[in-house]
Amino acid sequence: MPYAVGEFRADWASYPVLIRQYHPDWNHGVVLTQIPPAAEVLLIWECDVGHVFVATPAEQRSRPGRERRRSVWCPECAVQAQPQRWPVLPEDWPTAVPVPQRVVRVAGRQTLPAAPSRGFGTRIPAAAGATTGVPAGAGAMPSGAVASTRARSRRPDPGAPRRPKQSVPRSICSKTPRLPSGESFTSVCAPATASAVEAELRAALSDRFEFTFDHSAIRLDRPFFDHVEVWPDIILPELRVAIEYDSTGRHGLEHVGPRQETDRRKDRAVRGVGWEVVRIRTGRLQALGPYDLEVSGISGRTIARLTDTLREIRGALFVDAYAR
Repeated sequence: MPYAVGEFRADWASYPVLIRQYHPDWNHGVVLTQIPPAAEVLLIWECDVGHVFVATPAEQRSRPGRERRRSVWCPECAVQAQPQRWPVLPEDWPTAVPVPQRVVRVAGRQTLPAAPSRGFGTRIPAAAGATTGVPAGAGAMPSGAVASTRARSRRPDPGAPRRPKQSVPRSICSKTPRLPSGESFTSVCAPATASAVEAELRAALSDRFEFTFDHSAIRLDRPFFDHVEVWPDIILPELRVAIEYDSTGRHGLEHVGPRQETDRRKDRAVRGVGWEVVRIRTGRLQALGPYDLEVSGISGRTIARLTDTLREIRGALFVDAYAR
């Protein structure tokens, strides 16, 4: 690179997110301040989620549509993005149903019907000199009286573009290490194991196989809630198989209803990076995946069925190579 380090520092100062997404160790040690912003050279970038892609500095500064939206652009995130829902703004609300007429007493004697209101019953005080509908000679309205006017809401124009929803940027945990998608590791964010049954299952597998049992997380290629990692109960890195133990819990509310949908979403995320999931379902919980086991509890028979399932997934010859 013919340019000295720091020569283009001022040109990149207004793109702090692009500075964070650029890694010199992935670009032959060339730092970003050596590269002209308009250079037609392909560089390696990493978005905030963890997707790695190739783009020129000009493409990074101009996309999408020549509008730098928070300096963040990633082709993988653009594909996975969900379409935005248009919000219902106040000016788009239809005209409300007329409110029943309200009676206003003037000077304690005269009664005047108030004009019907259409805008959600909103009534505003009459301005000085404004027409209130009082006949000539009826006298001025006292200061305590409320004058009603018709609040007309603007009808939506079918041809007018609507304003997009102002979404709050998602905060992704930055403690996940930079690893390829699908790699397992020991996470500092993983919760501590609180189930004695999970410890019993891990000990039973450790007695039979020489797997690596100290990994607690799997790196994903897209966010799962606020992380780009998931924490299965047991991880077998050699087989790329995650084992989950599911029960209904003390109150019978675990892994049912919406929580079951979270389990399905978690399984899809794990399978999306090349892993397989085996769920041991107890308490009459039905299987969610093709390799799930419906059992009454952890026993020698359950361990034998789990071993056969691992052989079915990865092959008996490969699994038995780790047998003690």
